[in-house]
Amino acid sequence: MLGDTIFALSSGRPPAGVAVVRVSGGDSFDIARRLTGQVPVPRSAQLTTVRNPETGDIVDRGLVFGFRGPASFTGEDVVEFQIHGGPAVIDALLICLAGLGLRHAEPGEFTRRAFENGKLDLSQAEGLADLLEARTESQRVQALALVGGRLREQAELWRTAIIGLMANVEAGLDFSDEGDVVTDEGTAAILTLQTELAEELARSTFGLKVRDGFTITIVGEPNVGKSSLLNALAKRDVAIVSDVPGTTRDLIEVALDLGGVAVTLVDTAGLRDADDPVEQQGVARARARAEAADLVLHIVNKPPAEPLGQLVFNKCDVNGGVAGWRGENLHVSARTGAGLLDLEAWLVDWAARQLQVGEPALISRLRQRTSLIRSIERLGEAASEFDPVLRAESLRLSARELDEITGRIGTEQVLDGIFGRFCIGK
Repeated sequence: MLGDTIFALSSGRPPAGVAVVRVSGGDSFDIARRLTGQVPVPRSAQLTTVRNPETGDIVDRGLVFGFRGPASFTGEDVVEFQIHGGPAVIDALLICLAGLGLRHAEPGEFTRRAFENGKLDLSQAEGLADLLEARTESQRVQALALVGGRLREQAELWRTAIIGLMANVEAGLDFSDEGDVVTDEGTAAILTLQTELAEELARSTFGLKVRDGFTITIVGEPNVGKSSLLNALAKRDVAIVSDVPGTTRDLIEVALDLGGVAVTLVDTAGLRDADDPVEQQGVARARARAEAADLVLHIVNKPPAEPLGQLVFNKCDVNGGVAGWRGENLHVSARTGAGLLDLEAWLVDWAARQLQVGEPALISRLRQRTSLIRSIERLGEAASEFDPVLRAESLRLSARELDEITGRIGTEQVLDGIFGRFCIGK
């Protein structure tokens, strides 16, 4: 419940060199006094002894930081204890906090309080979640842009422009008999704004790809070495390798970082006319995943009748071939590693080409994209509507959709879904 004092371990899973335990709420500074014998000096680090207030026993000796609201992450009074990161030390402090009547925070509750107290908007909260989960450089850069408020700022500019159009339409309704009042900027102005939003919508596909990762699907006939190549690129045994055709029946996925770009590499069932119903499903899934992939690596031992993507000739060590590029085709050996550096370099270059030049995409989540689509649709309705009352209403609904992006409005279910994905302590 917003308003009571909460606590949680905010750092990673112990053991660790240092653990951070965060307390937020109106009783934070009093709690710190009861544990350390002194009130924290706001925005200063104090080396102090933390004691169990019931027994007087020493819990640990560490740093205590105090932040008076609203100048804190949550907007409330916040105290952070930096103690040694052993499990027993952490448990002892958490037991003390619970014994003082504090409530253990729910997942994402600190961030939700920051949102509720106006310290960040919903798109910034989503950016923070993305930053915590970022595995690659491109994900980090995109998440930082969201945390910094770029989407909020742009959405507010669009919203202000829409409100300006609404004001002109409504002025025409209220003062239609006065010749010196601008009654409507017209359809052209609405369509210009709609085009601007549509351009960002087109970039949103890229933003979602950066956040979720591009997909590279490995396809080919049975026993051409698809699984061996997956293991070689992953640098660990992910897939079972066997000479028995049809060993791989389901999709096997592994996450890779290709030069700062997140990629999901997918191994698939061997493509053939199978009699086994289970293998048939695997082949069908392989074809479907290949159609949806950003890149298909077609692994072969000999020239195929129908190339399905970038050809990679495997087993050059037993087929009398030489590793390396021959024209547009690459020859490798997943068993010996010959040619794999060439393949990895090509994949890194391919991944780099997927990144768009310029600023990171503003839209990185399906929720944001859906609201932007609806805002664009409402602008289209406004442009085609000549009744000023209905035009003003369509513009109002368009602005409302932008409000949902930043969380100015929104349902509890949406908020619960977003903040519930955070870890406890954030």
